[in-house]
Formats: sequence, structure tokens, C-alpha cells
Amino acid sequence: MRRYFGRKLLIYGLTFFVAVTVNWMIPRFMPGDPVASMVARANVSQPEAVEAMRAYYSSLFGLDQPLLSQYGNFWGALLRGDFGTSIWLFPTPVSQVIGAAVPYTLALVVPSVLLSWVVGNRFGAYAARRKLLDNTVLPVGYVLTAMPYMWLAVLLAWSLGVIAGIFPVAGGYSFSMRPHLSWAFLLDLLHHWTLPFLSLFLVALGGWAIGMRNMIIYELESDYSTYLSALGAPDRLIRRYAFRNAVLPQITGLALQLGVIVAGALVTEIVFAYPGLGSLILKAIQNKDFFLLQGTFLFIVLGVLIANFIIDIVYVVVDPRTRAGMAGAQA
Repeated sequence: MRRYFGRKLLIYGLTFFVAVTVNWMIPRFMPGDPVASMVARANVSQPEAVEAMRAYYSSLFGLDQPLLSQYGNFWGALLRGDFGTSIWLFPTPVSQVIGAAVPYTLALVVPSVLLSWVVGNRFGAYAARRKLLDNTVLPVGYVLTAMPYMWLAVLLAWSLGVIAGIFPVAGGYSFSMRPHLSWAFLLDLLHHWTLPFLSLFLVALGGWAIGMRNMIIYELESDYSTYLSALGAPDRLIRRYAFRNAVLPQITGLALQLGVIVAGALVTEIVFAYPGLGSLILKAIQNKDFFLLQGTFLFIVLGVLIANFIIDIVYVVVDPRTRAGMAGAQA
């Protein structure tokens, strides 16, 4: 088992290095000059002052150095926990800007991922053995899983927000309120959180339900199910074994789909102007904020890798065949 997790950590370490390097490169190959954008926002008309400001900001952010030196300085600062200073919100540190947006994204992604996985697997398992539910879940699941996140978000915002007026369609909380610890503010947060959550939850729910329904049917038609049925085992026991075996590919699918779900969450945040990492990325691109963009990408990459590693651990715990294979390899 130690060798297994050591190999996994090595793979995740290499993935982190490559992903962070790519994230560092993407902003620098984008069109536009962040320093020129900062100078333009200052509304300075004197050419001498413009050149002095350009030279100052280029030196301050290290953009006047060769790319190789910038790359080395980036890793040096990263190892010290320094993500740099935001160009858009200068002179606010990037870590402070990201820290204010992370709770919103986590509060959106974590419940939608976990609840859609649990509820989708349950509905899929029930649909596999109930014809009426199967005729309902299957077509609805196909429709939901085929919907892009942003399209469903627009539909929900239009129907439940604009037309019905039940939920707000923008922001993380009402503009008339200021963040503070009170029941009124928490209820307002929940009110604004509902539509983005439903957008992520419903799309993911359809995919998990279809996957589990197909896996349950496959397991119930497998040799061991037929053998148990011939021995006179109760149907409930056979279905229990089928569900335990069918849930293992769903755990693997959760690891594979995690990046897609996070990307969908970022786009959904942009649709609802939700103050999470998705809106932060959009602002960073619009303002050519290299440091905020690479800091946000870094947090997302790190979060997805940690979540995948946790899923690997869970898979080893729930699948005895994996543990038996590792024990045989060590022997």
C-alpha cells in the first residue's frame, strides 16, 4: 500500500508541476499588456509621467525581466506562499483576493458534487428495478446531462428569477446588505445560492443516475447474480451486492468528472455574477491581471488534485479487490 500511494503522490506531483507551469504560461501568451492597462486606468496624459509609471510597474511586477527569470521568480515566490500583488485591485495581495472568493465557490461546488452523486446513484439504482421510474428517470436524465451548465443556468435565472421572481439572479447577497454574522444575512446568502446550486446539481444528477442505472442492470445480469438467484438468495441481498459493485465505477467517474464539474461551476458563477472564483477569473482576464489569474488557476488545480487523491483513498477503502491486489504485489 505504501508503494501504491507513493506512486500516486509522484504522479500527482508531476501533474501539479506541469499544470502550474502551463497556468503560468497562459496569461503571458494572452494578448494585451497589463502594465499599459494600469497606466490607462490612471488617466495620466503627460508622456513623461506615463513612461515613468510604465517603468515603475514593470519593475515592481518583474515584467521587465526575461521570461526564464520570471518563471524562476514565480516558483521562488510560490514556495514562500507569495502569490504576488493583484494588478486589477492594486495593491491588494492575490491571496487576499482569492481568500474572499474561495468560500463562495466551495459552498457551491462541494454540496452540488456530493448531493448530485448520492441522489443520482440512488435514483439510478431504483430506476434499474422499477419500470415506471426507469421510463421517467432515463429520458429526464439524458436531457439534464446533455445540457451545458451555463444554458441551464440561464433557463433557471429566466424562469425562477425573472418570470417567477422567486430567486435573485445575480450576486452572492443583496446589494443592500453588508457581510456580517446574522440569520438575516445567512438566509440572504442561501437565497442567492439556490439557483447556481440547482444549475450544477441538476446537470450532474442526470449523468450519475444514468450511469448507476446501467451499471445496476449489468450487475444484475452478471454470473454471480444468476448464481446467487439459483441458490435461492433473496432478491434484496442480490441487489445489495449489485449496488456495492456498481458504485465502484461511479467513484472512478467522480474523480474523472471532477474537473468538468469545477469548470461548470466557474461558468455558472459568471452567469449569476456569483462572487466566486469564476467571476474572479473573468475579472482577471478583462483587466489582464496575470498574478490573479495564475493564483486562481493554482488554487483550482490544487483543489482538484487533492480531491482526486482523497477519492483514490476512498476507492482503496471500499474496494477489497484493490487491497488484495496491493497485498499480492507486496508478497
